[in-house]
Amino acid sequence: MNKLKNIIFDYGNVIFTIDFNRAQHSFSELGIKNVAQFFSHKAHDPIFDRFEQGFISAAEFRAGIREFAGISSLSDTEIDHAWNSLLIGVPEPNHDLLLLMKKKYRTFLLSNNNEIHYNWIMNYLKREHQLDSNAIFFEKDYYSHLMKMRKPNPEIFEYVLKVHQLDPTETLFIDDSLQHLKTAASLGMQTHHLTANQSLESYLYGSGLL
Repeated sequence: MNKLKNIIFDYGNVIFTIDFNRAQHSFSELGIKNVAQFFSHKAHDPIFDRFEQGFISAAEFRAGIREFAGISSLSDTEIDHAWNSLLIGVPEPNHDLLLLMKKKYRTFLLSNNNEIHYNWIMNYLKREHQLDSNAIFFEKDYYSHLMKMRKPNPEIFEYVLKVHQLDPTETLFIDDSLQHLKTAASLGMQTHHLTANQSLESYLYGSGLL
């Protein structure tokens, strides 16, 4: 195995804690039926994929939510609040861990994101951590809705590898989603599945990466 030189981090439930159950509950309260089929970690309605790829605007996403709920009077604020309810925050050690990792490796962020969540997260970082963005922690931070690509499609991985001239065999990808890891592995990357019972801190120290 080649020496590890590069690490690509997912964001949600790797660096930043999210709770899909909270969003399901919030969507149910908006009036959406069969919410587990509409939105979950493993599968969801195509509207979420389109939003994460930047193919539809926040206004079009909200219109879709109103249509699914069958309630045309839902306000932008109500929809945004429900959609953002899954966003919790960054656990205490993670920002410091990222700074330590950046000193040892070339580090990157590759996040499936969308306009509404992205704006909430940027406001959160400024409000709670006095940061303008995540840029300080990585050589480059990538967000799907700005790239018009999303995981697990191989194109988004291939783009990052090519632009930064990364050898996939020297690159580790850390994610909480098995479908994303499968694509990365198929491209020759090393992978790690960060599960709910393992913190980023325990993995980085336990694996010897720090």
